Amino acid sequence: MSIYPLGLKLAGRRVLVVGGGAVATRRVPALLAAGAVVDIVSPELTPALRGQVDAGRASWSERRFTPADVDGAWLVHVAIDDPAAAEQVSAAAEERRVFCVRADDRDAATAWTPAVTRQGQVTVAVTDGGDRRRAMAVRDLVAHALESSPPVAGEHKGVALVGSGPGDPELITVKGRRLLAAADVVVADRLVPGLLLGELRPEVEFVDAAKIPYGPAAAQEEINRILVERALEGKFVVRLKGGDPFVFGRGGEEAIACAAAGVPVLVVPGVTSSIAAPALAGIPVTHRGVAHEFTVVSGHIPPEHADSLVDWAALARLRGTLVVLMGLKNLSKIADRLIAEGRSADTPAAVVQEGSTSHQRSLRSTLGQVAGAVAEAGIRPPAVVVIGEVVHAAV
Repeated sequence: MSIYPLGLKLAGRRVLVVGGGAVATRRVPALLAAGAVVDIVSPELTPALRGQVDAGRASWSERRFTPADVDGAWLVHVAIDDPAAAEQVSAAAEERRVFCVRADDRDAATAWTPAVTRQGQVTVAVTDGGDRRRAMAVRDLVAHALESSPPVAGEHKGVALVGSGPGDPELITVKGRRLLAAADVVVADRLVPGLLLGELRPEVEFVDAAKIPYGPAAAQEEINRILVERALEGKFVVRLKGGDPFVFGRGGEEAIACAAAGVPVLVVPGVTSSIAAPALAGIPVTHRGVAHEFTVVSGHIPPEHADSLVDWAALARLRGTLVVLMGLKNLSKIADRLIAEGRSADTPAAVVQEGSTSHQRSLRSTLGQVAGAVAEAGIRPPAVVVIGEVVHAAV
């Protein structure tokens, strides 16, 4: 059957997504990137989708689909594997003359999602007449040509711990992208760029190990088990992590678990948000004549907690830059402790939310007032806190 290729301008237009599982997790980021008004109907959501909803980027109806949900939609994505339920959605869309994409049965759908690659401002979509694998192969060839680099050579074994960078999908390394294209299994957390997941081959097993701060989290032991188990089955596993795998990403724990099981591990560093987010907000973490050192600490537990390993008194005495990750919840206590240990309350401070993404926000304040400024501005995780004279050094 011949199809008619077409690009859709979805900005400001409602798109209905039925289903809240792994398929929806892979499809929603591209819809959001296109500016669509995304409504999700599903009794449950993955942590990654819940994060999109909590951030106000998508709406969620916590229930099963009803035909009236299609009313007002320009496009419908069926992301469930129940054929009967999917057919009900298809029928409602057909009755209302709304194009419908079905993940469970493309032949029963009225629209297909092509194989897509994005390089800068260029988007290449390859359609097919049922030969999905060939379309994906053509897409991959085009992607490699655009990257001006040769395709992935050879087979990969074991587990690759890949840093995906701070949020912009173009900030993953070329090596990281190549390994992702070769993966049989991808285990990803919440902070990885969602558009990267949309480029996975359809047969790739996707495991959502999303972790929302102070909310539901996949146990680290379970993640380790999945990595080892899939690798021992002969599959190439990519553990895709936000930022860098070894900067508060528990990559070391996963590498140790794999090594103990005899599974080879390849580490692909990523751009860490501790440097990237300040830089993109115009703040160099070091600046000639201003700071000769910078220190990155975790703020996920308050300074007075018995489990804290941070020497806050020593940090207060430093003259350089202090970068705090995962510290928004405890920012008031961290600032008070630093001031109590001798750091001036007038020390410049800044907070950068979701650095490198289209949702990046930042504010500048002082150590004594930054916690209040964050609350007033509604800044939310993930965010990077920068303390030091470099906040006013450049831009």
